[in-house]
Amino acid sequence: MRLLSPAISSLARMRLWRIDGWKNNPADAQREVLQDLVTAAQYTEFGRKYNFSGLFNVRTFKQTVPIHEYEDLQPYIHRIMQGEQNLLWNTPVYWFAKSSGTTSDKSKFIPVTDESLEDCHYKAAKDVLTLYYQFNPDSDLLTGKGLVIGGSHNINPLNSDAQYGDLSAVLLQNSPFWGHWLRVPDLSIALMDEWESKIEKLANSTINQNVTSISGVPTWTLVLFRRILELTGKSTMAEVWPHLELYMHGGVSFTPYKEQFEKLIGKPIHYLEMYNASEGFFAAQDRPGEEGMLLFTDHGIFMEFMPLEEYGKKHPETIGLQDVELGKNYAMVVSTNGGLWRYLLGDTVQFTSLNPFKIKVSGRVKHFINAFGEEIIVDNTDKAIAVASEKTGAVVNDYTAAPVYFSDSGNGGHEWLIEFEREPADLHHFALELDSALKSVNSDYEAKRHKDIALRQPLVRSLSKGVFTTWLKSKGKLGGQHKVPRLSNDRKYIEEILCLKLEV
Repeated sequence: MRLLSPAISSLARMRLWRIDGWKNNPADAQREVLQDLVTAAQYTEFGRKYNFSGLFNVRTFKQTVPIHEYEDLQPYIHRIMQGEQNLLWNTPVYWFAKSSGTTSDKSKFIPVTDESLEDCHYKAAKDVLTLYYQFNPDSDLLTGKGLVIGGSHNINPLNSDAQYGDLSAVLLQNSPFWGHWLRVPDLSIALMDEWESKIEKLANSTINQNVTSISGVPTWTLVLFRRILELTGKSTMAEVWPHLELYMHGGVSFTPYKEQFEKLIGKPIHYLEMYNASEGFFAAQDRPGEEGMLLFTDHGIFMEFMPLEEYGKKHPETIGLQDVELGKNYAMVVSTNGGLWRYLLGDTVQFTSLNPFKIKVSGRVKHFINAFGEEIIVDNTDKAIAVASEKTGAVVNDYTAAPVYFSDSGNGGHEWLIEFEREPADLHHFALELDSALKSVNSDYEAKRHKDIALRQPLVRSLSKGVFTTWLKSKGKLGGQHKVPRLSNDRKYIEEILCLKLEV
């Protein structure tokens, strides 16, 4: 099979001229995307409501169409799921990506159209492959199998023509026939919804395969690695899959997990971050190991960026690529070929490069702690966890944090629940290093911590292994793309998990 590598590499590079086109002219690509979106949807119910046939530029589009959150579009989506069509998009919608984004009890159902599959998700996946081969022209990636640790899907009881599931399941179910040759496991295993059994079947069905790449959520990938090592008696995954060369990840920061991956894999491989959400495929690293993901500007998604100070205003302002700044937090607002219009995605991003445009996901609009003016975001806490772990020899599996509010007995602070793979020798020392690292990456936090006047030292609690998994399972959110909320301004999640901790 290695004889095919040069041919595959050459085929992948043939797409480079297309990528260079939108990469070097992102503003032109975005204007054309918006025009195509508005033209396609002008005779839909939504398009007629907002007079899409009379919208000829970005300015009038923004003036005419308000920003929507999921609840604003939900009535349309519910009608589509019951069988109505031509509401948000002009072609039939039969698939929905079930997404919580957080572990809230209310699921979101994001429409997935043929156009969003072909011109966004699959097109972006091909571009990721092309960029990888450009970076690594001698790769043997496609001479082996890609292990996809995906989710499940179900028949929609409201309409027999419609189905919903995790985005990964929707993509697997609709992938072209040749895609099934390149990946493992088979669909009967890939689409299982009971995760304990699924991990067992994944392990047994892939042990003897020539796996060259893996894509999946870090937590479940680590669980799979450990089970395979138990079954084989091997010390590292490199002994099981000697040609493994790439791990593709997204959805959560990889920083807290990288040390565990390096140890379990046992040899250097490439790690590539992708920003592929239910709403669309937005960006991916074009050079593994370098910070920032290349923004995909020609994939059926028109993007706007809302400065965080605008969030919550009655008429928030957004800006385009020409006005963004490095290092500033923006909430993403997208219009897509899946029928989402000026949709507040919920993620916050920072630009790491303006030529070409590259981003990193810094957190969630609603996932932060700002109970005392400290403005802590997930990017801050991921970095602090990594620093504290390095300095104390700890390895963190997962964590969540929330404020402890002022009381008669003392001032406020942050409470952290951390599940360690390897606990620090001294938890108090870990808390001190965590606090110090947060001060170094967030000046507002540092100011509030001055002499313990506004914020006291963080309270860190170590959880037994499996508590977060038990909590996710209790919410019906086990597996797939579901994840523990890193930060919250209220104590709902942390109180629920503390109750479970007492029961485990």
